[in-house]
Order: sequence, then C-alpha cells, then structure tokens
Amino acid sequence: MSHFLVGTGVALVTPFTTSGAVDFEGLTRLVNHNINGGVEYLVVLGTTGESVTLSKEEKQQVIEHIIKINNKRIPLVLGVGGNNTNQIAEEVSRVNATDFAAILSVVPMYNKPSQEGIYQHYKIIAEKASLPVIIYNVPGRTGVNMDATTTLRLSKVDNIIGVKEATGDITQVLQILKNAPDNFYVISGDDMLALPLVTAGGHGVITVIGQAYPKEFSEMIRLGLQAKNKEAYNIHYKLIDITEYAFEEGNPVGIKAILESLKVCDAKVRLPLITATNALKEKISKYTY
Repeated sequence: MSHFLVGTGVALVTPFTTSGAVDFEGLTRLVNHNINGGVEYLVVLGTTGESVTLSKEEKQQVIEHIIKINNKRIPLVLGVGGNNTNQIAEEVSRVNATDFAAILSVVPMYNKPSQEGIYQHYKIIAEKASLPVIIYNVPGRTGVNMDATTTLRLSKVDNIIGVKEATGDITQVLQILKNAPDNFYVISGDDMLALPLVTAGGHGVITVIGQAYPKEFSEMIRLGLQAKNKEAYNIHYKLIDITEYAFEEGNPVGIKAILESLKVCDAKVRLPLITATNALKEKISKYTY
C-alpha cells in the first residue's frame, strides 16, 4: 500500500520562548530536524502542539510558518478538533487543500457523547471537510472511548480514510485491524505500541517521541513494515526508557524537555501545564541512544 500515511507522522510541539511567545526559530529547527530525519509527514496543531492554549492569530502564524519552512517537502496534516460539531464542520470546510493532505480530528472531549453521537459527529465532519479525515481516538484526553464497532462503522463513511488509535488497548486495535477495509489506515497514537501495531498489520504511527529521534523512530517503523522484526525491536528497546520519560509528567511536558536537551527548542509550556521537574530533566540528560 503506497500512501504518505504508511510510516511515521510526527505530532509537532509548538515551541515557546522563555517569555511564553511562540518561538518561530525553534519551530524552524524542529521542522527541519524531522524532515532531515526522514519522517513521512508532519501533523500541525494537534493536542501535542498545545493548540488549546494558542490564540486564533497564533494558530494561523504557526500554520503559515510550518507551510513556509516545509516548502512542500513532505505532506502536512492539520489538527482540527473540538466538542462543537457545527463549529468544527465549518473549520474543516475551509482548510486549504493546496497546503494540507488530510485533517486529523479528535473525538469530542468533555461532552462524553454516546457511540452514536461520535458516529454522527464524524459523519457530519466527513461530509463538510475539504480534505480526507483521519479520526482520532484518545480516551485518556477526551474522557470517552470510541469503541472498535464505531471505528469500523466510520471506516465505511466516504472521506474518512483512517484512525489514529491511542487507547493503549491492543485488543481493540486488533479488532479494528481484523475487520477494517483494506483501504482504511490504522495508525498508532501510542508510541510504545506503535511497533506492535505495525507488525500486527497496522500502517504506521503519529508519534510524539519520534520528533526528538526522527531518524531512529522512522527507521524502526519502516523495518516493522518490512517484517524485519528483530532489527525493528532492537531500536524499539533502545527507545523504551526515553519514551517513558516523554510521558512521565504529561505530554508535551516531557517531549519538550527532551527537545531542549537536544538543543532543538526550549522546554517552556503554557499553563495549566508546567515545565518538567529537575528530576525528570536529570533522567533525560543521562539517556543515550
């Protein structure tokens, strides 16, 4: 299956300066670090990008800057999600198809919709969207799980091309892999389970830790897709500790601390998140691939 979603996508952080403003120089380094590292695509303004703390003007500035720096080198996916269906439907209808290849839209958070509510939400978004839609299940953030039955129903809806699955429930993932149409992309949203998902028949990952180690992580996924499992798991095991550090104090707190240690961008986050503790930073400083 030849498609840009096969392989490694990166959920980019939004770097901030020590004063809290968007750090466009850091964002430039981050984009180039990942493209040069060989990832297949970039995800702009996902939850890892702290999009809920950005103003409308800042979001547009981030989008325009990434488009400029990327310069059409690799595909871009835009995160457009929320819990107001009509508002999100309007937003996805206006995304510029010349700049982006797909939309990533998270399950509505806080409202805690039923499975039928989730289905109807995505059905409307798919009808209105100017681009193909990747649905995103992350119950740890949204408070509700989109179960395998609902995902499989949505896999048959026109313009929905895949799912980013971040339940951490391998049984649910296997049910989706077993029953999904051949042209429906099953993408891991869990870094630790990305390789097991790929070796079970999945198509790739939208990763957090991969933006710090794009060369290693994307090579691991490519090896998994080629069924070179021994070589792939050799990389996986080397990345386990740093992956745990990335999520120990929440996302993107950990990954920003890691990126700071690599001199890509500052570790600054916006409230209500707080910067990584010295204890976590010390563990990160001792990590070597």
